[in-house]
Amino acid sequence: MDVLLTKLYEIFTAQILDIGGTKFSIATIASLLGLIVLAFFASRIISEIIRRSLLTKLRINRGLQEAITVFIKYVLITLSSVIILQTAGIDLSSLAVIAGVVGIGIGFGLQNIASNFISGLVLLFEQTIKVGDYVEIGELKGTIEKISIRSTIIRTEDDLFVIVPNQRFIENNTVNWSYEGHTCRIHIPVSVAYDTDLLVLTEALLTSARHEPRVLSSPPPEVWFQAFGRESLEFELLVWIDDPDANEPIRSSINFRIAYEFRSRGIRIPFPTREIILHNPEAMRQIIVPTNPEDDQQLQNTKQLNSAIPLASNEISTRSLRDLLRKISYFERCTEVELFALIARGYRKHFDITEIICRENDPSEEFYIILSGVVEIFSEKNNQAIATLSEGEFFGEISLLTGTPRTATVRALTVDTVLFVVERQQLQKLLSEHKELGEQIALKLSERQQVLISLGLLNEEELQRSQYAALSWVRDRLNNIFGINLGKSL
Repeated sequence: MDVLLTKLYEIFTAQILDIGGTKFSIATIASLLGLIVLAFFASRIISEIIRRSLLTKLRINRGLQEAITVFIKYVLITLSSVIILQTAGIDLSSLAVIAGVVGIGIGFGLQNIASNFISGLVLLFEQTIKVGDYVEIGELKGTIEKISIRSTIIRTEDDLFVIVPNQRFIENNTVNWSYEGHTCRIHIPVSVAYDTDLLVLTEALLTSARHEPRVLSSPPPEVWFQAFGRESLEFELLVWIDDPDANEPIRSSINFRIAYEFRSRGIRIPFPTREIILHNPEAMRQIIVPTNPEDDQQLQNTKQLNSAIPLASNEISTRSLRDLLRKISYFERCTEVELFALIARGYRKHFDITEIICRENDPSEEFYIILSGVVEIFSEKNNQAIATLSEGEFFGEISLLTGTPRTATVRALTVDTVLFVVERQQLQKLLSEHKELGEQIALKLSERQQVLISLGLLNEEELQRSQYAALSWVRDRLNNIFGINLGKSL
């Protein structure tokens, strides 16, 4: 036994390698490798401690934290390896030629690894793609979970982790949905039949977008007419979102709403058409034509049913937004093109009887035009009715004009009250396109001088002036806030 141990000791301590005048045994080499492995794990632990204790407290974004951590880890590994080898007596300068030859061999034999290594360094320090970004490369979409020297890990929408070589991000076009902010626009294509009412379609698409809470109201949704297709009209609904990771769920939710709106408004999506050539039409006619009275009656019933279908569509279109807007005096002369722009500025909203439209002291963000029905304006503070407004009148302009909270509560007095709602950022465009509406607002505000005085915007001396002076003040106020030049004549 002692002889065996002696032989093993001699084998492990025997000098088998001479580097730069320093001789190494198997035991020495094993100890050096053990120290290098220990240095690797120590460097990894130290870099993680720095990230959690220092970088996180500095509130550096997740991608930059990962880049700094990886850089510190590899610097520590390199320095510790050099120190271990120098301490062991290895003259690293004597290995320069050998390292150069080996490097050339590695460069030819491991080109992909070297390319991925350099690409990883570029991604870490250039920061065009960071940890936490939602990216699209080819058909792959997902969130970047980790960027290492050789590869990048992407978590897909199905919660699968895909390891992607770094070289692909450098050589291929990569869509970074999260780059420079988190706002992006998604396109939702829609095809409709050629006989579709385009105003009804535009309203349906914009209504679908506004019913999705994750769609931004500014910039507002848009509808683009893309092309005249072979079998259909091609449109696109464009909406802005601030959560790129959820673009597919948002797209799905909007598609569900579009299908509902199309069904309720009678908008048809065409089926693909095929041309059939009959070489013997007489034989087909004998098969199709009924041969007994019962079949005749069934065919007649089918025709009556088909003739009733357009009537349902007509009933839906009788209360279309176009017809409701035409009933308002300052929109009755609008062309079809102007109505398209008008529908893009606002949307209609239905209220049931006694339903609250806006409440006293709430922030003001909308302007309302009554398309049908009656509303009541009352003060909850004084428990007193102020006014009753009907079709063609508007409200909400005082709060928008003055920048103050709502001064009264408004509720619907009829079963089906329909309002045209214009949000604050769209009011400027609406007044620019319909200056007669701006004049009506100015006139109405001049009549409501007492409200302006209660808000401290007019004093008793101004009240004694002529109606024209108050009207000029309102016009100036509109010009200052919205940049709308209404002129000086009514």
